[in-house]
Amino acid sequence: MSVLFTFPGQGGQRTGMLHALPDAPEVARTLSEAHAALGRDPLTLDSEAALRSTVSVQLCLLIAGVAMARVLIARNARPDMVAGLSIGAWPAAVVANVLDFADAVRLVELRGQLMEAAYPSGFGMVAIVGLREAEVAAIVSRAHSPDAPAYVANLNAETQTVVAGADAALEQVRVQALASGASRACRLAMSVPSHCPLLDRQAAVLADAVKSVSLRLPRVTYVSGSHARVLFRADTIGHDLAWNMARQVHWHDAVRHAYERGARLSVEMPGGGVLTRLAHAGPEDSGALSVDTERIDSIVAHIQRNARQ
Repeated sequence: MSVLFTFPGQGGQRTGMLHALPDAPEVARTLSEAHAALGRDPLTLDSEAALRSTVSVQLCLLIAGVAMARVLIARNARPDMVAGLSIGAWPAAVVANVLDFADAVRLVELRGQLMEAAYPSGFGMVAIVGLREAEVAAIVSRAHSPDAPAYVANLNAETQTVVAGADAALEQVRVQALASGASRACRLAMSVPSHCPLLDRQAAVLADAVKSVSLRLPRVTYVSGSHARVLFRADTIGHDLAWNMARQVHWHDAVRHAYERGARLSVEMPGGGVLTRLAHAGPEDSGALSVDTERIDSIVAHIQRNARQ
């Protein structure tokens, strides 16, 4: 039986998430390394005011994800696979030893800066629950226009889809989705239109920056949330990391692929437990835990018990 570590994307951040990390040597080391890479204290990133910035949000998710994974690994609770949704792919790649944490910090800071500068306002994302992909795609097609674009961005579950685009188009999508029977349609806590062609130029800039760092073969299985399959080559994973901001997320298929490869326990890193709730709602749910809702010793016991089966 295999253990999958999952790393959430933007939207699950919360005030004080770095301060809430456990008092452990692995956390202190991660914060120290982040401080050295950024040139400033990472504990200033998780205030309510700071988290209004895409840069701060993405750095917090990277730092918290790597720190918690290191805490578990130090307790002999190791993953066999890793997978991350959007920004979550970056801590997943660090844990898989594909790139150094310091390089990831600098590249994620650039990622957030590129996204924030391109769309400081007037854009975002809407999550729709209760409709299938084809139904949402039809609504998006009607709402989309050159002046107010909209795109299907995330396929998170069979009946949970996220749409990215301009505010005017997103409001049309939200209203039409509810009129079409959606149980929920709400704006996400992010101000950029991720996972669509609106970020192609920014992804290309980031891809050039990724070429400047050293990448290695993964030590554990890396499942791409964009491609919904395992990636084995270092350069392919680097391309995946750079371009995932502009590519559709196929999270539901990625989790299914991990299940087909033997994953029977998924453990979600901070923040918020969104991926754990998605796992419980899916047909492949055979065990999903969140570090935000479970004690560390309990998670360690689950992982070690799973490893013995």
